[in-house]
Amino acid sequence: QVQLVESGGGLVQAGGSLRLSCAASGRTSSTYAMGWFRQAPGNEREFVAAISWSGRSISYADSVKGRFTISRDNAKNTVYLQMYTLKPEDTAVYYCALKGGLAIATMKGQYGYWGQGTQVTVSS
Repeated sequence: QVQLVESGGGLVQAGGSLRLSCAASGRTSSTYAMGWFRQAPGNEREFVAAISWSGRSISYADSVKGRFTISRDNAKNTVYLQMYTLKPEDTAVYYCALKGGLAIATMKGQYGYWGQGTQVTVSS
């Protein structure tokens, strides 16, 4: 089994920053892509950012492009989401996800493993 544990969520004022972390453990495949998704109350879970195994391929949702940065440290089996210039509409539970293989993925159905989520609340 694979376990994903997110951390770093919290309450921040609009314009502020947060960094989320997601540590993977257990029976991960030798190579895997990772992604971040978020879900606000009453909304579908939506794609935020994704990164390939090598880190050379990265994708962002238009709503966060230029404000969020995804990165990973394969030696630590950890992926990060650095969030800048946060807005109230960024308020959601943020989930990390993992899929085996080299290729990046932007659709939630492509991921087989999910973390429990971490709450991010941005006050206006």
